[in-house]
Amino acid sequence: MEHFLEQLAATSFLEGIAVALAVAYVWLAARQNIWCWPCALVSTGIYTWLFWSVSLPFHTGLNFYYLIMAVYGLIKWRDNHGDTVFVNSWPISRHVICITGLTIGALLLTHFASTVLDANYIHLDAFITVFSVFTTVLMAHKVRENWLYWIIINLFAAYLYFANDLVLTGILFLCYTGFAVYGFMQWRIEPANVEGQTDSV
Repeated sequence: MEHFLEQLAATSFLEGIAVALAVAYVWLAARQNIWCWPCALVSTGIYTWLFWSVSLPFHTGLNFYYLIMAVYGLIKWRDNHGDTVFVNSWPISRHVICITGLTIGALLLTHFASTVLDANYIHLDAFITVFSVFTTVLMAHKVRENWLYWIIINLFAAYLYFANDLVLTGILFLCYTGFAVYGFMQWRIEPANVEGQTDSV
């Protein structure tokens, strides 16, 4: 407990800003508010620097990707007038295929990266990164199941951040798990977008 409090006290001002904007992002996203994307843009910009400074190479690249996706999500939701973009759902079979492919991709990424990088938790870093890239696309296209992926991703990410002394960020991702449950409940499927009649991604 004492070590935890010391870590919390050592939290940087930049990390605090990133956490606040990240909370705003996920709350606004759950409510399908287009302002989630500007919050994501600034937050991920800060995190790109923070993760580089603690030698999490995949997370550094992931957050740079988030920067691009924040712009993409903003454009997509704006083009479709934000709140009127329909929430849709994928059939289970498509998710099984995607999860299998993502797992293989993460294993290959870890194998090749481990030959040139000497970073702690590289396997977990790679898996979180690969699945987060995929799930962010689902979020931008309003596929409801994105929230189920985030529940699992956030739990593993929280462990990774605590292990790297990013305590406030670890707490954030534990909170994200609750937000993901909330988001899944909030994103209702329109009758025209039920399984078998989904929007393509």
